[in-house]
Amino acid sequence: MSVKDMIKKSVLESGVFDQYNISSILVALVAALALGILIFLVYRRFYTGVIYSRTFAVTLVGMTVLTCMVTLAISTNVVISLGMVGALSIVRFRTAVKDPMDLLYLFWAITTGITAGAGMYVLALLAAAIMIFMIILFYSRQQRGKIYIAVIHYSGDEAGDEVIRCFGKRKYFIKSKTMRKEKTEMAVEIFCKQTDMDFMEKIRAIEHVDDVTLIQYNGEYHG
Repeated sequence: MSVKDMIKKSVLESGVFDQYNISSILVALVAALALGILIFLVYRRFYTGVIYSRTFAVTLVGMTVLTCMVTLAISTNVVISLGMVGALSIVRFRTAVKDPMDLLYLFWAITTGITAGAGMYVLALLAAAIMIFMIILFYSRQQRGKIYIAVIHYSGDEAGDEVIRCFGKRKYFIKSKTMRKEKTEMAVEIFCKQTDMDFMEKIRAIEHVDDVTLIQYNGEYHG
């Protein structure tokens, strides 16, 4: 008997991969759905981007369930697993992920679906608990303050010095200063809480200050 016949007899004709346990499949899919909804709720609660996308959030739930289905199919039939590997190898995803945190949620949904499909529910729950703890930890740190860009138009060096003094002990960094004859445009990156905006009124009250614009900056903050 050749090696090919041995593999065919021991694997393909053994009947192991043709046995379906409906109850275990339903439990895995329901667990994947529940964990996907949990990821959806965490994403909706702690989203800090500019525009919240509900379609992306729902995609996280579908991604978890579909990944669980793929894992179940691969684990029950070796022929399907080989065909699915070949099919997935030619798939190209063209959707751009703008926020790196969205990529984190995508991988969380995929890995949760894999672990649910493999029956490792304890691992999926422990990973979810650790992920939620990490997100809450860094989210609470971010809530201590936000970054804003203050664009100020004024005339004269004395007014510029008064503007700088109005920032007080807040963290700030002068990003740019454009001078057009006697007019100056200064862009300052400042880190402060939303309830700590009294410096805006002080700057506006300075003589020779024409206008002040405060823009929330959604980039990364180092410090």
